[in-house]
Amino acid sequence: MISSNRDFPHILINSIPAPELIHETILPEELEHYRAGLLELDKLGVEFIVMVCNTIHLYYDYLQSAISTPILDLRKELLFDLHLRNIKSTTVIGTPSTIKEGLYDFPGIRNLHPTTKEMQSLSRAIFLFNKGIEKTQQRAAVRAICEKYLGRGADTIILGCTEFAAMLEDDHFSKISTIDVLVDATIRRSYRRVGGI
Repeated sequence: MISSNRDFPHILINSIPAPELIHETILPEELEHYRAGLLELDKLGVEFIVMVCNTIHLYYDYLQSAISTPILDLRKELLFDLHLRNIKSTTVIGTPSTIKEGLYDFPGIRNLHPTTKEMQSLSRAIFLFNKGIEKTQQRAAVRAICEKYLGRGADTIILGCTEFAAMLEDDHFSKISTIDVLVDATIRRSYRRVGGI
């Protein structure tokens, strides 16, 4: 239970100037930036680490093996959330790697995958939205893909890239932001430390 400012967690942010992982093939040298950032946090003696990027969680086991500090497992936390909501079918929008490698494919939950052309469109939207180019058009293109798969039977859309959480924040269709999942998991983990929930 939090009774004073001293009970709030000490939060360190290590924002790494690393390559964008929006391509189909991720090169080993691209991962080294992330690994180095995790090693920096590990040396500081933090209690746990949260990796905000979705695609990097494809390499969770590799990165976790490099450090002793536990990393929150976004895949596990999302599955917990899907079960809580009784979700039976999803569509993941994210980078081509996240979708093709099946990061959020779970047994017992049907996943309606975007086409190759739609994955290219999603990747382009991420890239251009990050640069502030034609933001309205990027939102419209991504929203159209979401609505298509909701119409085809997906219970919800998993926003499997941080840009989509920002891009579609004001849209009211059924969606799960993996950022929200990470925030909830971080709060639960932090509160357990101080004897809360």
